[in-house]
Amino acid sequence: MGILLINGGEIGGNTTHLGHAFLEGRDFTQIDLASLKVYDYGTHFADDQFDEVLEAMKAADTIVIGSPVYWHDMSGMTRCLLDRCYGPVSSDDLAGKRLFFLFQGGAPTQQMYERGEYTINRFAGLYGMDYMGMARNASEARALAAKL
Repeated sequence: MGILLINGGEIGGNTTHLGHAFLEGRDFTQIDLASLKVYDYGTHFADDQFDEVLEAMKAADTIVIGSPVYWHDMSGMTRCLLDRCYGPVSSDDLAGKRLFFLFQGGAPTQQMYERGEYTINRFAGLYGMDYMGMARNASEARALAAKL
């Protein structure tokens, strides 16, 4: 698989639209976390679908994580996915993959953007991925797409 877009926002919402603008003209696979059951770290339910998301991440060369700004930070679905990687994911599983971050919201502050980017950058570093940058709007997405 080439490019995987993980949408941590509403299905068909602004994060989806930003992801599609970023990936315009490219083939990609999209996972909407809102349509899956990815439970919190430390919980165990038979219908959990975290492994499906992880397998898609392992198969991708490029991972694009998109999140809206909810309550001053990335969405709970996005954060939950990152949390769940701690433990079952080794650095070899995702090493060398390129990671892009799309982070948009109605009225976020610079501190909110910085906190989200800090988290995603640390996530990339922990698993040996190459963090390629963040886009907050369609204009930034088009510019960042030059790195794809």
